Amino acid sequence: MPRVAVLHPGEMGSAVGAALVETGAEVVWRSAGRGAASRRRADDAGLLEVDDLEGCDAVLSVCPPGAAVDVARSVAGFRGIYVDANAVSPATAEAVATAVEAGGATYVDGGIIGPPPREPGTTRLYLSGDRAGEVARLFVDSRLEPVVVEAGRFAASATKMTYAAWTKVSAALLLSVHEAAERLDVDDVLRAEWAVSLPELAERLASAQRSAAAKGWRWEAEMREIAATFAAVGMPSGFGESAADVFGRFPRPG
Repeated sequence: MPRVAVLHPGEMGSAVGAALVETGAEVVWRSAGRGAASRRRADDAGLLEVDDLEGCDAVLSVCPPGAAVDVARSVAGFRGIYVDANAVSPATAEAVATAVEAGGATYVDGGIIGPPPREPGTTRLYLSGDRAGEVARLFVDSRLEPVVVEAGRFAASATKMTYAAWTKVSAALLLSVHEAAERLDVDDVLRAEWAVSLPELAERLASAQRSAAAKGWRWEAEMREIAATFAAVGMPSGFGESAADVFGRFPRPG
């Protein structure tokens, strides 16, 4: 029975941990420095509390993208498989790999597309790297579908970045369009035109507003990772930077 640590059990991490628990894996988490909300999510997911990573076969990092490198450094000395499943650029993924490999771990790149996996068919974990297949086997027959990408060591992160560049950057653009129309006092006119020519946009705007209000504060760093991804391959990076500015205006709930 494999032993896997989840760093850290937020909304997504706890759901991923629960998916592993259902396969029969022993899933643990480190409580040091974590609050009551993390403990509640970990308990609900069936995760076991530990003081260290001794005996773990793999560590799965699911954290805000701005913390990915620091989280990797926090496991110095871990010598198993380190899966970075965060929304980061390939360049940041490489920095994470360098950090964990310096301590003897094996790096596997990851990227999650979809909501927290609470039922089958909603969410994919993209994986790349030499031992990606081993990590994928941990999730076979779970509610989180593993997909191995054979397109380079950091292909999973590249997949996540290009996917989110459409879903989240387009949402940021729609939020900006709406706000500009309000400031220009033509929002009612615009909505009337949408009802005729683009009827799906009203619901897309409402969905973007709900998501941004709940999670926009978390997406600012992810948008800058998207900008860096595009810039690294000679593509315009302003889309990501602008989206970061939009989401950065949303406060953290509660």
